Amino acid sequence: MTELDDLDLRILNQLQHDCAISNQDLAARVHASPPTCLRRVRKLVQSGHIQRRVAILDPALMGTGLTAIIEVSLDGQGAAQADAFEAKLLAEPAIRQCYRVSSGPDFVLIAQVADMAAYQALALRCLTGDPRVRNVRSFFATDCRKFDTSIEITR
Repeated sequence: MTELDDLDLRILNQLQHDCAISNQDLAARVHASPPTCLRRVRKLVQSGHIQRRVAILDPALMGTGLTAIIEVSLDGQGAAQADAFEAKLLAEPAIRQCYRVSSGPDFVLIAQVADMAAYQALALRCLTGDPRVRNVRSFFATDCRKFDTSIEITR
């Protein structure tokens, strides 16, 4: 399923805002029959357009209210070194997002931790204690004005 039609796009738009919606309600919102809607959702999952369905929790209420935005530069630029470091990051639960970037640091990370002590433990465990790391620069969010997981769907 490479080409998405208007019905697929309407389904995706609804699901990315509320994936817990019932198939009946989804079908009504996108103006399709429930069996058609169910079949389309299954195809969107199988094709990889829908990667997963999740609940988004409030970090502060879950005890992880400190968000750190971290830039990491590695000591060397070899692919094997970057791959090994990345594998370590991907295994760390506090690292919520991991991006390889160009023209600056090698990685930009988003970490969610309880407090500064938890950040310091994370930094020692994954960053400053790693011999591959040359430089770490961290920023701490003081407020979140926008957090949106949806992708703009246009045709």
